[in-house]
Amino acid sequence: MSPRVTLAHVPVLTEEVVRHLAVRPGGRYVDCTTGAGGHAAAILDAAQPGGLLLGLDADPRAVEIAGESLARFGESVRLVAGNFRELASICRRHDFVPVHGVLFDLGLSSMQLADESRGFGFQVEAPLDMRFGPEQKLTAAEVVNEYDETELAEVIWRFGEEPASRRIARAVVRARPVATTTELASIVSRAAGWRPGRRIHPATRTFQALRIAVNDELNALSEALDQALDVLGAGGRLVVISFHSLEDRIVKQFMSRESRDCVCPPEAPGCTCGHKARLKPLTKKAISPGTAEVAANPRSRSAHLRAAEKLAETA
Repeated sequence: MSPRVTLAHVPVLTEEVVRHLAVRPGGRYVDCTTGAGGHAAAILDAAQPGGLLLGLDADPRAVEIAGESLARFGESVRLVAGNFRELASICRRHDFVPVHGVLFDLGLSSMQLADESRGFGFQVEAPLDMRFGPEQKLTAAEVVNEYDETELAEVIWRFGEEPASRRIARAVVRARPVATTTELASIVSRAAGWRPGRRIHPATRTFQALRIAVNDELNALSEALDQALDVLGAGGRLVVISFHSLEDRIVKQFMSRESRDCVCPPEAPGCTCGHKARLKPLTKKAISPGTAEVAANPRSRSAHLRAAEKLAETA
């Protein structure tokens, strides 16, 4: 019997995505995290007639689902099972350079969270997997059961910003072997405890940390943002939706750095870096969903959108 999966996934900030990408008929766009195809469909609708979209996703199952939901667009859409850290090579392989816009919708999709076989959540018992793609070697089970206490605490603190990281790591090591999501969630909950004012489940940050570590998400994002500038044409738009502070910080710092002509340290007597601005920020502050969208889709409440436009190259 195949695992039960709830396919409903509501894309966030869809109108803002289309507006900040400046989608136009005949344009070429890349959706680096296609998921169920919600944003891709909105982009393709606005890009007709003649618009094209290249959709990537590290999860082969997501590519299958997107293929079904985007079938009405025919040859206007091409879907690839691949990690966005290979963005530039995938675009070139499909003769999809330059493009008018690149979108990243980061984090975990509703359908991945609902897939009981993947181990992303802790509401039902599942193996400790958490891989976005089956080709990845590292699993959450390996991190939980093979990292030493110091390494595990560092993962939980660095990627989950969990204040009780050391206490949690100690409890996990003592309870080894840990086989399932519910078992791990119970161990973490007892170690972390409920603190006054805590609105999220005690295991939420630990599970986030493990998922980020397993998929090397932050390094992949940093690599992909640079590649996005390589495939964008002059005037092309970069739009990124993030869902936690670690991602948003990387995006904010990247856009800030690439909008300056000099990135030398402040104490440097003069500019020696030779860096030239490649981006013009379009969002002074991150855009968040309005109250109506949050009410309709509570998972959107932590979304932050940032956008920038690629500048023409100068001699």
